[in-house]
Amino acid sequence: MITESNPALPDKQRIKSAIEDAVVKVKANLNRHGGDYPHIGMGRNKEYDWGSNEDWIEGFYTGLVWLCYEYNGDSFFREQAELQVNDFAARLEAKVMLDHHDIGFLYGPSAFAGWVVTGNEAFKSLTLRAADHLLGRWREAAGVIQAWGPEGDPENGGRIIIDCLMNLPLLYWAQTVTGVDSYGVIAKAHAEKARRFLVRGDDSSYHTFYFDQQNGEAIRGGTHQGFRDGSTWTRGQAWGIYGFALSYRYTREPDYLETSKRMARYFIERIPEDGVVYWDFDVPVDKDTIRDSSASAIAACGMLELLSHLEADDELLPQLQIALSRTMEGLMGAFSTLGQPEAEGLLDHGSYYVRGDLGLDGYMIWGDYYYLEALMRIWKGVPGYWYER
Repeated sequence: MITESNPALPDKQRIKSAIEDAVVKVKANLNRHGGDYPHIGMGRNKEYDWGSNEDWIEGFYTGLVWLCYEYNGDSFFREQAELQVNDFAARLEAKVMLDHHDIGFLYGPSAFAGWVVTGNEAFKSLTLRAADHLLGRWREAAGVIQAWGPEGDPENGGRIIIDCLMNLPLLYWAQTVTGVDSYGVIAKAHAEKARRFLVRGDDSSYHTFYFDQQNGEAIRGGTHQGFRDGSTWTRGQAWGIYGFALSYRYTREPDYLETSKRMARYFIERIPEDGVVYWDFDVPVDKDTIRDSSASAIAACGMLELLSHLEADDELLPQLQIALSRTMEGLMGAFSTLGQPEAEGLLDHGSYYVRGDLGLDGYMIWGDYYYLEALMRIWKGVPGYWYER
């Protein structure tokens, strides 16, 4: 087990206690809010804004439910997760707010998770239909999967964002189960574009990059949620660590593993003393600077994935083990809601879009999901829902 290969990690009893606290809170939310999903409110808010399945984040809630089911086998969680997957099927059929690339975030931890956990062929079929929808966002002339908006959009037509790396597993997987090469070819082409243009020479990253829609020529890097265009948004760096490690898992291309390692090294060299990063690595830090616990949770999962691919003599291995331990200690300590039975979220002090005053210093459902994914991977080797086991 991971705790045995990295004894600096929190002990197994603490990990178990954190998971059981999460299970109680997820069950309470399901009972309290019925078929609604957690959304992120404006400003500083210590509760979720519950509503319908129409954003890019709802899949993480269903992923939490599946993780809880995998922990204790309680049929309540399976029934609730299956109801939610049916809701995702209806959403895809009606094409409700799906004009973006976050299809993997929506259908990976929901439909694909259901297939992995239960073997239900209907969930497999739904996941393949979701992969087809994501494939429809490929823009041949620009050579990218368009992040946001309709084809030809003057602002977003040739735009990618680093988050998309975590949506590519949907396409890689679709190639493996169908034998249709186009899924993997397009995923790999997009990953290569991201590697070349989103990752800077010093191993930091842009949040977003713009290409000419007609010929794919590079225009400029920028940000949407980071501090400024040339800064390094911590959640974006975390997406890169995990996303490139997953591209390596599927393709075995050494460049993807090396890029994940480079981005991880950049991240871990900048982890604060208490183990949890601020919302941007370049933002001026004082006592009021906002953190992003969700970035640290994603990075922890990325480190766990990366560790699974490193040789025992890799020079990065001990640095990663120490950084993972520090991160998990920080998340499980002052940044978790352990001991707060009424809390809706599992992690506090997350952020979404600081400059836009959206989701400041509160609960982020993706942060909750990746936190529990990391705990479950450490506790019993359950790696989340990005590839078949």
